Amino acid sequence: MADAGQPGGAAGIALRIGDPRSVALEALERGTLLNLRASPERADVLEAIAEVIGHPLPTAVNRWQGEADRFAARLGPDEWLLKAPAGHRERLEADLAGLLETDERGSVCDVSHNYAAFLLRGPRARDVLAKGCPLDLHPDAFRPGHGAQTLLAAASVLLRCVEAGDIELRVRNSFARYTVAWLEDAMVEF
Repeated sequence: MADAGQPGGAAGIALRIGDPRSVALEALERGTLLNLRASPERADVLEAIAEVIGHPLPTAVNRWQGEADRFAARLGPDEWLLKAPAGHRERLEADLAGLLETDERGSVCDVSHNYAAFLLRGPRARDVLAKGCPLDLHPDAFRPGHGAQTLLAAASVLLRCVEAGDIELRVRNSFARYTVAWLEDAMVEF
């Protein structure tokens, strides 16, 4: 199995295809990825979590805050996905678990090895995704700071708009090769 720091994650996909002047796809390092559950009513716990991760938790669903290698994405009313650089898992997971002891709905789970990560970039990235994604990907509707769990063709993906033309995709390892093949095919016309 590939290391969490390797591009593409456990799927072992290392790629860089396309032309960034139009559209390009590249594998990203997975790093540390944690699924966090916490009661939204527990402002004290959420504030403490924000201090531990180094930035606020997003308050709206389908939004993210942070940077490329360290962010929090709100997936649901009481669920966040936390990304940190590789090598931070044990400490971060232990610190968060300690904070969540008083939250009856609280939990933290390492999901670093569950997903492969890719970056689709360039001015035609949204056009490629629109071929198989039901979301409104227009820049007015899906802009930096936005994210969503959705479908891309037959794969469940997490999309995160990182820059005006760049979109990060996280997909379960079992669908990674399928997703890359689908994206390569969708990119051909561009």
